[in-house]
Amino acid sequence: MHKQIFVNLAIGDMQKSQTFFKALGFTFNPDFTNEQGACMIVGENIYAMLLVKDFFQGFTGKPIVDATQQTEVLVALSCESRAEVDDLVARAIAAGGTAPREPQDHGFMYAHGFEDLDGHIWELVHMPASGA
Repeated sequence: MHKQIFVNLAIGDMQKSQTFFKALGFTFNPDFTNEQGACMIVGENIYAMLLVKDFFQGFTGKPIVDATQQTEVLVALSCESRAEVDDLVARAIAAGGTAPREPQDHGFMYAHGFEDLDGHIWELVHMPASGA
């Protein structure tokens, strides 16, 4: 079984992206952060590598998707409560992100999300213990 996950995302501006995610409460591992890439700590053994587009391109021969126009991936994160979901969305919007849709209450799961500065969609969900 795998021990860690690293989600790699192409970004346009390193400083703006780090400022945005720091406003949401995320931190970065300085040992794996420089002007080309930043290792954002999402949770225990969960990381998002924010890679400037030219550097990201070095890992693939395929064109990089423009996340403001197309969706390649939805990054989904669990939250401890509905309030945490709503708080993170509000902080993302205050930091320059957008909310692509209204919150959704499915009874067993409450979901909302945001698009970051580069258009990547982050889905936030809370599932009470009885619905998990």
